[in-house]
Amino acid sequence: MPEPTKKEETEAPAPTPPPTEPDKEKQVESAPDKEPNTEKDSGSAPAKEWSLGEAPGGGTGGEEQNKQNDSSQQSLLFVEKPQSGTVKVGENITFMAKVKAEDLLRKPTVKWFKGKWMDLASKAGKHLQLKETFERQTRMYTFEMQIIKAKENYAGNYRCEVTYKDKFDSCSFDLEVHESTGTTPNIDIRSAFKRSGEGQEDAGELDFSGLLKRREVKQQEEEPEVDVWELLKNANPSEYEKIAFQYGITDLRGMLKRLKRMRRVEKKSAAFAKILDPAYQVDKGGRVRFVVELADPKLEVKWFKNGQEIRPSTKYIFEHKGCERIMFINNCSLTDDSEYYVTAGDEKCSTELFVREPPIMVTKQLEDTNAYCGERVELECEVSEDDANVKWFKNGEEIIPGPKSRYKIKVEGKKHILVIEGATKADSAEYSVMTTGGQSTAKLSVDLKPLKIMTPLTDQTVKLGKEICLKCEISENVPGKWTKNGLPVQETDRLKVVHKGRIHKLVIANALPEDEGDYVFTPDAYNIPMPAKVRVIDPPKIILDGLDADNTVTVVAGNKLRLEIPISGEPPPKALWSRADKAIMEGSGRIRSENYPDSSTLVIDVAERDDSGVYHINLKNEAGEAHASIKIKVVDIPDPPVAPNVTEVGDDWCVMTWEPPVYDGGSPILGYFIERKKKQSSRWMRLNFELCKETTFEPKKMIEGVAYEVRIFAVNAVGISKPSMPSKPFVPLAVTSPPTLLAVDSVTDTTVTMKWRPPDQIGAAGLDGYVLEYCFEGSDNWITANTDLIDKTKFTITGLPTDAKIFVRVKAVNAAGASEPKYYSQPILVKEIIEPPKIRIPRHLKQTYIRRVGEAVNLVIPFQGKPRPELTWKKDGQEIDKNQINIRNSETDTIIFIRKAERSHSGKYDLQVKVEKYVETATIDIRIVDRPGPPQMVKIEDVWGENVALTWTPPKDDGNTAITGYTIQKADRKSMEWFTVIEHYHRTNATITELVIGNEYYFRVFSENMCGLSEDATMTKESAVIAKDGKIYKNPVYEDFDFTEAPMFTQPLVNTYAVAGYNATLNCSVRGNPKPKITWMKNKVAIVDDPRYRMFSNQGVCTLEIRKPSPYDGGTYCCKAVNELGTVEIECKLEVKGGLSFCRLLLQGVPPNIIDSYLRDLHSSYPEEY
Repeated sequence: MPEPTKKEETEAPAPTPPPTEPDKEKQVESAPDKEPNTEKDSGSAPAKEWSLGEAPGGGTGGEEQNKQNDSSQQSLLFVEKPQSGTVKVGENITFMAKVKAEDLLRKPTVKWFKGKWMDLASKAGKHLQLKETFERQTRMYTFEMQIIKAKENYAGNYRCEVTYKDKFDSCSFDLEVHESTGTTPNIDIRSAFKRSGEGQEDAGELDFSGLLKRREVKQQEEEPEVDVWELLKNANPSEYEKIAFQYGITDLRGMLKRLKRMRRVEKKSAAFAKILDPAYQVDKGGRVRFVVELADPKLEVKWFKNGQEIRPSTKYIFEHKGCERIMFINNCSLTDDSEYYVTAGDEKCSTELFVREPPIMVTKQLEDTNAYCGERVELECEVSEDDANVKWFKNGEEIIPGPKSRYKIKVEGKKHILVIEGATKADSAEYSVMTTGGQSTAKLSVDLKPLKIMTPLTDQTVKLGKEICLKCEISENVPGKWTKNGLPVQETDRLKVVHKGRIHKLVIANALPEDEGDYVFTPDAYNIPMPAKVRVIDPPKIILDGLDADNTVTVVAGNKLRLEIPISGEPPPKALWSRADKAIMEGSGRIRSENYPDSSTLVIDVAERDDSGVYHINLKNEAGEAHASIKIKVVDIPDPPVAPNVTEVGDDWCVMTWEPPVYDGGSPILGYFIERKKKQSSRWMRLNFELCKETTFEPKKMIEGVAYEVRIFAVNAVGISKPSMPSKPFVPLAVTSPPTLLAVDSVTDTTVTMKWRPPDQIGAAGLDGYVLEYCFEGSDNWITANTDLIDKTKFTITGLPTDAKIFVRVKAVNAAGASEPKYYSQPILVKEIIEPPKIRIPRHLKQTYIRRVGEAVNLVIPFQGKPRPELTWKKDGQEIDKNQINIRNSETDTIIFIRKAERSHSGKYDLQVKVEKYVETATIDIRIVDRPGPPQMVKIEDVWGENVALTWTPPKDDGNTAITGYTIQKADRKSMEWFTVIEHYHRTNATITELVIGNEYYFRVFSENMCGLSEDATMTKESAVIAKDGKIYKNPVYEDFDFTEAPMFTQPLVNTYAVAGYNATLNCSVRGNPKPKITWMKNKVAIVDDPRYRMFSNQGVCTLEIRKPSPYDGGTYCCKAVNELGTVEIECKLEVKGGLSFCRLLLQGVPPNIIDSYLRDLHSSYPEEY
């Protein structure tokens, strides 16, 4: 009776497995990965993860791969590539790749693959290790892949890829794994689909190779079978999962359910003396026998499959032998793999039947085949069963037939045929067929048929415009390629390639010179070239289309003439130039000829006037001759004109004239260009972009007051002449506009004072001064009032007769002359006019002018009156003390100024303005205010409950202004901290409420005016006790703690070195109560108000900062702390080292005493340098 077999420990070597089929989920082994990797193939390209294993034919695949690697192009990045290797099962192997790092700025990226797509970086673990090292001396990166304890399924094709920026390199290599020979193992469904346990060596791997065995299977030692059901029955539930992984049980949950039912039946079974075994196993097509033994032979027995009763038939046969009830199942198929149970009375027992499908074997091997290109090729094999699943491979890659594929697969029962239509040389390869139980390999070699040339190509010579036809005939009907001078021939409208059967033609209509060359026809797939030469001939021609109607060429004198005349002819004609029957030869002369296949060139390096004339060109070749004449005319630019003359100058313009040049260069003068520049500049600016036809020009938009120069260019058809000599420098200038706002300032009996404003437009010439003129009424004789120019805008005309009338005008004068005069509109009477005085007090001074003590007083009071008035100031009727108050008077106003006002400056200030007998007075009230004094007395009138009534009298000093209010504060006797109770209080009595019962209070009052609160406050002499009702509490008396302490230094001064020019600080800390006064001393002398020292004291830390010390700042510094309880001092020494050398040595870590000794020795050795 079949028993469940034990999982095989050692498996036979797996053949090269085919890729996964579409729409099936398979678990693909990824050596040496330890984790299950489940992939689902959705009909895409076949996966290349399957190991190729050992190549058919004794491992020649690895040799071919090595040859391919050797013949490949030189590696871009690899210095050393990993090589294919062989290893035995259980041994280790290491693959190594090296990359040179000389041209790389960073580490390259390296990946290891198995097959095409499986990245091994994520599979590193117990059986696979990836390492990388870097040798700094050789600058070489080394990458290693080590396979530990290799297994047979690790065999296959591997790939290493290296990437750096846009560079990429790849290398493939094979791994072969060998094992000692053995017998073919029994194939067990559970061992074939094994799932290794976590504690085992192959933990996490999924192995399908058990279903795909090679034909050359290896003998395996037989081991006793293990009943998994018995193990599960007797095992502890905590060991179920371990047993399931150890013996390849994938449906542990289902088996535990069945085990539970079996245990339940065993406990309560009274009908069965012996029940069914837990599971049975049988090969497909085999026979299985189920046996139960009844306790009572009279019980009726029924057999069931998946819940349906089984009836006797040729497939199911029942037998009775005593108490045994037997059921046979004949010709088992995969549909019989299910659960079975038998009932006897009310009880039943069940079992599982596993049907194993035998492997499909290759019964007829593939045979090596030779064929010619274009033939139909069939590769045939036979397998052990009809319609079996067979995979075809070409060089290890699966062949997938399709509508566009040239590969077709035919299946006729057990016969499988691979058909290749129209075989080519690319089809030469190693083909293999693979089944679940074996494989077969054969080689296909496709060669070309021998080729014969029936009609070869012949050389041809044709005339220009005729047809060229190249024809050949070969023995095979194969296409070919045409080349011309080594380049492929492309079909055009003029060039046709014809292929009819075995005849090939190249037809060119209207032959051109470029059609000449070496033509070669090469049949495809045959290295048999057929050459032919084609020549195209043509009579010479001279092409003068680019010249004028009379074939005249004009050249500028001094320029190089390169006259290129296109020519044609095949073969290229020989050209000869001549002038006046004198041949012009090729060479290096000034006049020479240059000949090319498609042109002939006449070269004149530096054209001269004598080079003008008729030149002849003659062409000749084997097809004929050609002649032509060309006229050459040499012209030149005109001579420069003479220097222009500037005839007239304005504020921003001028007028210039010039004469035409003496020589016009053989071509009429077309016009002139004019340029100008500033005299101090070297940059010329063109003034006209259209030619000036005349010999006069008016430049504009010049800057007034700047010196300019102008020059001329003459222009003819050849070009522009050299510039003329520049003109004489000239400066555009203009007079100013008339002065403005001419008015009378004052008049006396003999003088008239006039004033005016400067002109609106002065110009670049500036303003030198003014001329004031006058004339008497009735006269046209203008008299100049000022003999010299005046630069002020006010002038007094003196020496005038009284009661005379005069007219006045003024002119502005600059380098360009005098401007238009500005006239006063009416005659002026020479007679003084008295204007009574008038004081114009500002509005803010009409009221009392109030200022605080210490502020400045600056009052400006304007007034009027003519002649100039007399001014008198008085304060409260007394003369003003000018030592305290400054008075400054002018013709139109008076100013009173007090730098720091005091209360004594308050009073009434009287101003008197007097003009002859006319008098005007004004009074200004000035009040200087200050903060008030405190109230005179504060008294507690009454205390009741939580309230206190206070009264006080106003202060004696109100600060020279009204008292605006009072501020009342209270303080508890315990803390004596003052708190404001009432602010801005206007009365002199108040009631303080909401006081705390049991406390004793003092009160004080501040007075307040517009300047603020008084500096001091008046406090009540007695206190107010807020007593409790019914009981008088007596406050305990506590003695105050004495916190006083004599000063003491907690951190002393430290001797310090300082660098000259860099700030230095001295620090110490002191403690004491009351807070001690700190005094710093240098050499026993106190440091007071010295800007080079800064002293700080913060939280007892005392700091003396010496700003940029010099060697003279060195010495003994002392810090002195003094309070009421004592005095304490502490000293330190400061040495200032000068020079950059000391600083550098100190920064380098040299001790200061060594630096000092070194500098002293240096000073004594070279005293003149220090």
